[in-house]
Amino acid sequence: MAKKAKGNRIQVIMECTEHKATGAPGTSRYITTKNRKNTPERLELKKYNPVLKKVTVHKEIK
Repeated sequence: MAKKAKGNRIQVIMECTEHKATGAPGTSRYITTKNRKNTPERLELKKYNPVLKKVTVHKEIK
């Protein structure tokens, strides 16, 4: 679960969208932080997926 935040900075979980769509076993997730005041919408970053062995789009979940 997300760590308790100090101020506006919160911890978020990023999950690979391509991997999720393929239905392959396993998952690619990253944990990062964001400032909820500056970016109230969900984050979308390009990160490396070790299972697919390429850079893919990871979106913030929950």
